[in-house]
Amino acid sequence: MYPKARLDALSDAVFGVAMTLLVLDVRLPEDFHPQDANELLQAFLGLMPKFLPYVLSFGVLGLRWLSNIRVRSHGEVFGREYVNWWLLYLLLISCVPFTTIIVGRFANLAPAIWLYAGNTILMSAVAFRLMDLTPDIEPGDHLRDRRVGLILLIVTSVLAIGWSFVSARQALLALVLNFAAPAIAGWGRKSS
Repeated sequence: MYPKARLDALSDAVFGVAMTLLVLDVRLPEDFHPQDANELLQAFLGLMPKFLPYVLSFGVLGLRWLSNIRVRSHGEVFGREYVNWWLLYLLLISCVPFTTIIVGRFANLAPAIWLYAGNTILMSAVAFRLMDLTPDIEPGDHLRDRRVGLILLIVTSVLAIGWSFVSARQALLALVLNFAAPAIAGWGRKSS
C-alpha cells in the first residue's frame, strides 16, 4: 500500500516541473542582438507561434491539476494497480513539454498536432481509469466536473486531429475550447 500524501506530493511536483518546462522553448535565439526597439518588438511577435502552444498547454495542465485536487477520496492508501496507473498518468503529463515544443516548432505540420492531441487523449483515458480505481471516491459536483473536463479534452483533441487535415496551423485553436470546461460543467450543474 502507498500513502496518498506521498502520491499527492509527487503529483504536485511533476505538474509543477512540467508547467515550468513549457516556457523554456519560448525564447529568442542566443545570437539575436536587436539594433532597436522595433526589431525587438518584431522578434517578440515572431514568438507567437510558440507562445500559443505554451498558453494552451499551461491551461490544459492547470485544468488537469485543479481537477485532480478536487476529486476527493476517503482512502488514505492506494494499491499497486492504482499507483501503476498514476505513474503512467504522470509520465504522460511529463511528456506535455516535449509535445508542446514539437507543436510550437512545427504547428504547420499535421503530425505535430497528432502527437500533441494524442498525448492529451491518452492523459484523459488514463485519468478515467484512475477515477474507476480511486478507493472510496466521494461523489458530487467535483467528480462530474472532472468527467466533463476529460470528455471536453478528448473531444477537442479529436477535433484538432481532424482539423489538422484541413489546416494544421489552425487545428490548435480547437484546444482553446478547454478553457470553457469550468463554464460548461457549471452550466451542466444548473440544468440538472
